[in-house]
Formats: sequence, C-alpha cells, structure tokens
Amino acid sequence: MTSSASLPKELDSFPKLVERNARDFAARPAYREKEFGIWQSWTWAEARDAIEAIARGYISMGLQKGDHIAIVGRNRPYFYWSMLAAQYAGAIPVPVYQDSVADEMAYVLDHCGARFAVVQDQEQVDKLREVADRIPALERMIYIDPRGLRRYDHADLISLAEVRKTGEERRADAQDELKARMDAATEEDTCIILYTSGTTGRPKGVVLTNRNVLMTAKNSCAFDKLTEKEDVLAYLPMAWVGDYVFSMAQACWAGFCVNCPESAETMQSDLKEIGPTYFFAPPRFFEGLLTSIMIRMEDASKFKQKLFHKYIEIAKRVGPALLDGKEVSAGDRMQYRIGHALVYGPLLNATGLSRVRVGYTAGEAIGPEIFEFYRSLGINLKQLYGQTEGTIYITQQPDGEVSADTVGVPSPDVEVKIGDTGEVFYRSPGTFVEYYKNPEATAETKDSEGWVATGDAGFFEPDSGHLRIIDRAKDVGKLTNGAMFAPKYVENKLKFYPNILEAVAVGDGRDYSTAMINIDLEAVGNWAERNNIAYGSYQELAAHPRVYAAVQEHVEEANRSIAEDALLSQCQIHRFLVLHKELDADDGELTRTRKVRRRIIAEKYEPLVKALYDGSDSVYIETEVTYEDGRKGAIKATLEIRDAAIVTPDAQKVAAE
Repeated sequence: MTSSASLPKELDSFPKLVERNARDFAARPAYREKEFGIWQSWTWAEARDAIEAIARGYISMGLQKGDHIAIVGRNRPYFYWSMLAAQYAGAIPVPVYQDSVADEMAYVLDHCGARFAVVQDQEQVDKLREVADRIPALERMIYIDPRGLRRYDHADLISLAEVRKTGEERRADAQDELKARMDAATEEDTCIILYTSGTTGRPKGVVLTNRNVLMTAKNSCAFDKLTEKEDVLAYLPMAWVGDYVFSMAQACWAGFCVNCPESAETMQSDLKEIGPTYFFAPPRFFEGLLTSIMIRMEDASKFKQKLFHKYIEIAKRVGPALLDGKEVSAGDRMQYRIGHALVYGPLLNATGLSRVRVGYTAGEAIGPEIFEFYRSLGINLKQLYGQTEGTIYITQQPDGEVSADTVGVPSPDVEVKIGDTGEVFYRSPGTFVEYYKNPEATAETKDSEGWVATGDAGFFEPDSGHLRIIDRAKDVGKLTNGAMFAPKYVENKLKFYPNILEAVAVGDGRDYSTAMINIDLEAVGNWAERNNIAYGSYQELAAHPRVYAAVQEHVEEANRSIAEDALLSQCQIHRFLVLHKELDADDGELTRTRKVRRRIIAEKYEPLVKALYDGSDSVYIETEVTYEDGRKGAIKATLEIRDAAIVTPDAQKVAAE
C-alpha cells in the first residue's frame, strides 16, 4: 500500500515553508530576475516580506479563504509571490497559460470562478476584457507592467505595486487575520488547481492539496539530494505542473534559488549566465539545442569539424560509462579528458549546462540518440514519467541506472501496476483529489482504491524492473496484418534529425505506416543559406527538391533504426510528405505544451492522409491559419508525396551478417 505518512505540522503548507526559509536561509538568494539586462536578487527574508505584504493587500481587497485567483504571465518572481500570497491568505491560485487565446482563458477563469486575476501586462488585460461577459465572477485584474494602461478605466484594474503598498500600510489591520489564515492551513487544504493541456477536449482542472504537492516535493528532493544550494532556471509555462513542482514546491521545500530569465528570447543567454545546477527541459529543448550545435559546427572550419566529430565519437563510447561509475580503461579516460578540454567543456559552457548536477527531461519520449548525446558529454540527464494528476512524479531514474529506452522505477511512495490491456496505473501521495466540477471524469480516471489510469501503454523490463512506455494507450494501434503501431515511437525517431521539427505518423488500421513532417526552419534555413538556395517563405523552402531529398534520407535512416526493434519493426514509414506549414497551437494542431492533437490533425488534413494511401504522387490542399493578431487566413499548396525505402527482415539479417 502507498505510504500514509503525513507531513510535519510545521511544514505542511507553503506559507509555513516560506517562513521556515526566511528564518533558516534568511540571507540566501531565493529569487533572481533579469530585467533591462541586469540581474536583480531577493533573499528568502526579502521575498517573505513581499509575499506577506501582497497577502495583506489581497485581504484588504476582500479576498476570502477558498477564493480562486488566476495567474496569467511569464516566469517572474512577482507571479510566484502572487501565488504564495494567495496561499498565505487561504485562497487557491489557478495558473493560466499566458499564450492562451481569449477564448481559452475565458473557459478556465469561468470554470474555476476566479474573483481576481493577476496578469502580466496590457495584452492580458485586453484579452480578459474582450471576454469579460463570459467571466461573470471576475471582479478585479491586478497587473504588473503598467505600460499602455494609463488611459484605461481602472474601475476593475489595480497594479500589484498598489496591492503590495496597501498591504504594507495596513499591516496593523490585516496581520492578525493573515496569521489566523496561515495557522489554520492543513495538509489537506487545496493549494493549487492546474488545468490540463486539453489534448482531446476541454482542459480539466486538477485539484491538488498541500499533501499531494509537498509530499512529492519532499520525496523527490530526497531522491536527487536537492539542497538549498541549487540554482534552477524557471522558464517553462507557469500553468504547467512541472514548473509548479520545480520552481515552487521543490524550491520552497529545499530552499534553493529560482532564477527567471528576462524573456523567452533571452532564455538561452540567461541560462549561460546562471549555470543552473538542477535543470529540467522537455525533449523539444534538447532537440533544438542539438540542432543549434550542429548548425554551428557546419559553419566551423574543417579542422574544428574534424576535432568535434572525433571527440564526440569518443564521448559516445566512453561518456555514459564514466557518468554511471563503470570501469573504463586508462587510455579511454585520458582520451575523454582531452576531449573535455578541447570540445565537451567549451560546448557545455556555451550552452549553460556545465554546472548541471541533476538534469531531467519529460513530457514526451526523447529520441535515444539525443538522450545519449547529452549524457556522453557528462550531463547527468535522466528521464522521469509523470502526469499533472500525480503531481508529476510516477517514475524516476536512479543514478547509475539510466537508460534511453525506459523511464525508471516507481518514485518514492509510488505504486505502479500494468493492467490487463497493457495500460499503466499508479497511486501515490501525489494523486490528485479530483477534476474540479467534473465528477464523471474523476471517476473515469481514478478508482475507489486510488488507482489512476494514465492512458499510457507500457511494461516493466524483466531484467531491470524499469518501466518502458510505448505510447498513449489510445494511440497504440495495429496495422492490418496485426503488427503493433506506435506513432510516438516513430515520430521520436524522426525528430532526432535537426532538420525535422515535428512529425505525425499514421498507420492504425492501415496496411503500412506513413508520416507528415514539419521541417525545422532554423536548421533548414541555415543549410539553404550556406548552399545559396533562395526561398521566400516556409512553404517554398519545405517544397524544395533538395529539402525533400534530405528529409527522405532521414526517413530511411529512421526506418533502419526502427527495423532493429523486433516489437515495432513493422512501423517503418512507407510514404511521407513535408507539410506546407508548421503545426501550431493557435491553429488547434498542438496543445499549449506542444503535444500533437491527433484527432484534429486527422480531420484537418484528411485529404493528405487519403493521398498517402491511394498511390498519389501529389496532393492539393487549402489550410486555414491564425495569424499573431488573431486574423484568419488560408494557405494553398500542392504537396509532393514520396515513397521511402524500408528494411525487410531478410535484408536486416544480411546486414547483420
């Protein structure tokens, strides 16, 4: 059975943890933010004072215990303080994806009944005012950046600076009420509602208690020996459970410093300046970083290219073994040290990853080749498997037991089992209470004994006991010959190549697998520039014959890799096309966390799917797109369809011999 251990009463809520940190780590940095090119820093004592002042300001505005307060903006200390201040005041923060369109925001705020919203700037104010009639409970918007808002009607607007000032001025009036609310908090109180990304429909509000979140933080900090000396870069969406756990829960539990970049555009350079010791990124980040590395090497001199490739090969052979503490010959150790001095060290410094002691990737499967590349450089990169409903942690990879093909063993206090159909189930202290206002969905996901259905198909490796995830259970299908079809497995093989940004594999119920592919505009554009290939748009570049030829090489290389997996070898791609536009969350094709919405894509691109299977060598399509300003438009294109070479079992056997 799952552990029923409780949290120490003095550490069973976020306010109590912040007060502990302000006492025990008073002078240590708690938050940093880069603004106007300069890093600003706040200690735990300073952060606590700011949080308490904001909380008293909330109470003075009429915020009641149990109220919901929406948080809409990018990673900034002020937003983390606003969430913590809500918890100080006994309210419940509800983070919202800042890049959501007005309709998406309206749904979340109306569904949770938010009375207040803390927003970044004029853009978010405008979005919420546009849909104000659909959010009847919303009374006040609290903004951080005043630019552009001077002439607005401030009947429903107030700056966070004013809220904080009010809280400082009314300390004598509100402090007793604040302390009473803090003291009344228990581990069973709701501390956050996080909305899912809505891959298959409307987002669902996941209700998590203090115990769910803080027991998970306690166990995961112990698992990776996280202390107050860590530095983490907070750049992922604040509405995502990963950022909430890493930048809020673990930071408060261990007392380490949360660093906020100046903007999404400066994230990479800010990463270099901070040099985090604890780092999380989704596979897309590592894929994009590898693409940038390879682009830079293609522009380097022949000597540097030769040096790079020579020592990267040594790293791939030696690095993972050194990282896992395995025996390596003296000669290989010496070669690796030389490689570190000439290649790996400068490369890690340039990417900002040189100080990473523990690194994680999750959200979707990462390509094995990409994963091994970073580990070969000496980065202790590991995989975890989790869900919002489990406060992220279901499995983790212990040091020395890291594999590209699995996601580790059950996290501390987590139980995992495989159902009769191959679906993965778990229960843990982090298991969510319910989906807010959705008892039917709650009952479908969590049974009376607390077991949660993940919707993923997987199995435990018999030798290691590590969990291997195949794909989403609903996405795993079969070809007409009965062979298993796992689209995500195929897509990850393709996305290893820097030229390929996204891929959608099709094959369930069909004779063979096909794929629709997005090129990476940065990588392919750089290649085009170096080869004097002119193009005027993404569409024009994607349709270029030499681009198609390069993509075909990647598809056929992926097929050779897929052929090596006995279970999934028949998932090889027989036909493919290169899409005329990038898949986009604003067009409904991806979630806000960049997951493929397969049903929507299948409907939207039905003519393309049909052409991939009817033998056509081209297909015409008109596609609706959404521009940044919200206007709609259409892209028209005739796409080429190509056949790809596949590896037959006989050919594979001959190659092996």
